[in-house]
Amino acid sequence: HVQLVESGGGSVQAGGSLRLSCVDSGNTYSSYCMGWFRQRPGKDREGLAVLWIGGATTTYADSVKGRFIITRDKAKDLVYLQMNGLQPEDTGMYYCAADQLYGTCRDVLDFPARGQGTQVTVSS
Repeated sequence: HVQLVESGGGSVQAGGSLRLSCVDSGNTYSSYCMGWFRQRPGKDREGLAVLWIGGATTTYADSVKGRFIITRDKAKDLVYLQMNGLQPEDTGMYYCAADQLYGTCRDVLDFPARGQGTQVTVSS
Protein backbone atom coordinates (compact mmCIF):
# COMPACT_ATOMS: atom_id res chain seq x y z
CA HIS A 1 0.00 0.00 0.00
CA VAL A 2 1.60 3.24 -1.17
CA GLN A 3 1.70 6.08 1.36
CA LEU A 4 2.81 9.53 0.39
CA VAL A 5 3.57 12.44 2.73
CA GLU A 6 4.61 15.85 1.44
CA SER A 7 6.61 18.51 3.24
CA GLY A 8 8.62 21.61 2.48
CA GLY A 9 5.88 24.06 1.67
CA GLY A 10 5.83 27.54 3.12
CA SER A 11 5.86 31.22 2.34
CA VAL A 12 8.40 32.85 0.08
CA GLN A 13 8.78 36.12 -1.78
CA ALA A 14 8.56 36.35 -5.54
CA GLY A 15 11.72 35.11 -7.17
CA GLY A 16 12.48 32.77 -4.31
CA SER A 17 12.83 29.01 -4.19
CA LEU A 18 11.39 26.10 -2.27
CA ARG A 19 12.10 22.40 -2.30
CA LEU A 20 9.18 20.10 -1.67
CA SER A 21 9.75 16.57 -0.44
CA CYS A 22 7.58 13.49 -0.70
CA VAL A 23 8.14 10.38 1.34
CA ASP A 24 7.12 7.36 -0.70
CA SER A 25 6.68 4.28 1.47
CA GLY A 26 5.02 0.97 0.83
CA ASN A 27 5.70 0.93 -2.89
CA THR A 28 6.84 -2.53 -3.95
CA TYR A 29 6.94 -1.99 -7.69
CA SER A 30 10.34 -2.02 -9.33
CA SER A 31 9.23 0.41 -12.01
CA TYR A 32 6.65 3.08 -11.36
CA CYS A 33 5.89 6.74 -11.81
CA MET A 34 6.01 9.63 -9.36
CA GLY A 35 4.74 13.11 -9.95
CA TRP A 36 3.56 16.43 -8.59
CA PHE A 37 0.44 18.43 -9.26
CA ARG A 38 -1.07 21.54 -7.73
CA GLN A 39 -4.39 23.12 -6.94
CA ARG A 40 -4.39 26.90 -7.14
CA PRO A 41 -7.24 29.03 -5.79
CA GLY A 42 -10.05 29.24 -8.31
CA LYS A 43 -8.25 27.07 -10.88
CA ASP A 44 -8.37 23.45 -11.98
CA ARG A 45 -5.79 20.97 -10.77
CA GLU A 46 -2.65 21.17 -12.85
CA GLY A 47 -0.09 18.46 -13.45
CA LEU A 48 3.44 19.78 -13.01
CA ALA A 49 6.06 17.06 -13.32
CA VAL A 50 6.43 13.31 -13.71
CA LEU A 51 9.40 11.06 -13.06
CA TRP A 52 9.62 7.51 -14.37
CA ILE A 53 11.31 5.58 -11.56
CA GLY A 54 13.54 3.01 -13.17
CA GLY A 55 14.09 4.94 -16.36
CA ALA A 56 14.76 8.38 -14.87
CA THR A 57 12.71 10.02 -17.59
CA THR A 58 11.07 13.32 -16.62
CA THR A 59 8.31 15.42 -18.14
CA TYR A 60 7.14 18.88 -17.17
CA ALA A 61 4.20 21.15 -17.77
CA ASP A 62 5.03 24.13 -19.96
CA SER A 63 4.11 26.46 -17.10
CA VAL A 64 6.97 25.19 -14.93
CA LYS A 65 9.49 23.92 -17.45
CA GLY A 66 12.88 25.45 -16.75
CA ARG A 67 11.84 26.50 -13.22
CA PHE A 68 10.85 23.25 -11.48
CA ILE A 69 12.90 20.07 -11.27
CA ILE A 70 11.72 16.65 -10.08
CA THR A 71 14.32 14.28 -8.64
CA ARG A 72 14.49 11.23 -6.46
CA ASP A 73 16.71 10.03 -3.61
CA LYS A 74 16.41 6.27 -3.90
CA ALA A 75 18.17 5.53 -0.61
CA LYS A 76 15.73 7.70 1.33
CA ASP A 77 12.59 6.90 -0.68
CA LEU A 78 12.17 10.61 -1.26
CA VAL A 79 10.98 12.47 -4.32
CA TYR A 80 11.69 16.19 -4.53
CA LEU A 81 10.27 19.10 -6.44
CA GLN A 82 12.78 21.93 -6.61
CA MET A 83 10.92 25.12 -7.40
CA ASN A 84 12.86 28.17 -8.54
CA GLY A 85 11.76 31.60 -9.69
CA LEU A 86 8.49 31.33 -7.79
CA GLN A 87 5.80 33.87 -8.59
CA PRO A 88 2.54 34.78 -6.83
CA GLU A 89 0.62 32.74 -9.42
CA ASP A 90 2.43 29.64 -8.14
CA THR A 91 0.55 29.95 -4.84
CA GLY A 92 -1.49 26.88 -4.09
CA MET A 93 -1.57 23.41 -2.59
CA TYR A 94 1.02 21.01 -3.97
CA TYR A 95 0.53 17.26 -4.04
CA CYS A 96 2.74 14.27 -4.60
CA ALA A 97 1.30 11.28 -6.50
CA ALA A 98 2.34 7.77 -7.52
CA ASP A 99 1.26 5.21 -10.08
CA GLN A 100 2.32 1.81 -11.34
CA LEU A 101 4.03 2.00 -14.69
CA TYR A 102 1.84 0.90 -17.60
CA GLY A 103 4.23 1.12 -20.54
CA THR A 104 4.64 4.85 -20.07
CA CYS A 105 3.68 7.18 -17.26
CA ARG A 106 0.14 8.47 -17.44
CA ASP A 107 -1.05 11.99 -16.75
CA VAL A 108 -0.15 12.70 -13.12
CA LEU A 109 -3.72 13.79 -12.47
CA ASP A 110 -4.74 10.15 -13.07
CA PHE A 111 -2.26 8.71 -10.55
CA PRO A 112 -4.31 6.84 -7.91
CA ALA A 113 -2.02 7.36 -4.91
CA ARG A 114 -1.82 10.91 -3.56
CA GLY A 115 -0.59 12.68 -0.48
CA GLN A 116 -2.40 15.25 1.63
CA GLY A 117 -0.60 18.19 0.08
CA THR A 118 1.61 21.01 1.27
CA GLN A 119 0.80 24.71 0.96
CA VAL A 120 3.00 27.07 -1.04
CA THR A 121 2.43 30.80 -0.75
CA VAL A 122 4.35 33.31 -2.86
CA SER A 123 4.07 37.00 -2.06
CA SER A 124 4.88 39.86 -4.38
